[in-house]
Amino acid sequence: MRVGVVSLVAATMLSGMLSGCGGGAGGRPELPAATFVATKEQPGEEYVIGPLDSLQIFVWRNPELSSKVQVRPDGRITTPLIADMPAVGKTPAMLAADMKLALGEYIKDPIVSVIVDSFSGTYSQQVRIVGATQKPASLPYRANMTLLDAMIAVGGLGEYAAGNKARLIRYDRATGKQTEYALKIGRLLKNGDASANVKLEPGDVVIIPESMF
Repeated sequence: MRVGVVSLVAATMLSGMLSGCGGGAGGRPELPAATFVATKEQPGEEYVIGPLDSLQIFVWRNPELSSKVQVRPDGRITTPLIADMPAVGKTPAMLAADMKLALGEYIKDPIVSVIVDSFSGTYSQQVRIVGATQKPASLPYRANMTLLDAMIAVGGLGEYAAGNKARLIRYDRATGKQTEYALKIGRLLKNGDASANVKLEPGDVVIIPESMF
């Protein structure tokens, strides 16, 4: 009788240890839930110019030097008096400062401003949704963006998607490591489970596998 009690206790402890190690799907950790509407709107990270972004460049009192340009795939722009100015990886303020310095060789104390007219964003500022979805896409990150926002943008899950086995890959710039998190997209879209909605970050990759059946 005493041996049976000991065996039962051991089995209970082992079960508890295994369940504690499980975490999300496949042992992956899960992210905290996000609200459907941000309780407090906050600005996103300062925008970094990417290839194919469209820019409005204004040079005060010099309209002939002002222009609308698109960043080339090689990451550079060409404007009046300035050829092949690197633009990718800079904020609008940084690019304006570089252009001011370059134009200073031709005009005195130029005042330059740069506005992003339409944007594609660098990969580090996009959220990529791949796998069994209606239309896989790279989405420019927006402040306070959630998983629900991204799934609406790509048209939801595909017919054979295993949404509750999806995962999110997030790169941590500070540590140089990437972590995989479990997602429950099926619960979010089909059951309206608010706890399955999570906040996204720039550079996140969401991978949605297909069901085996």
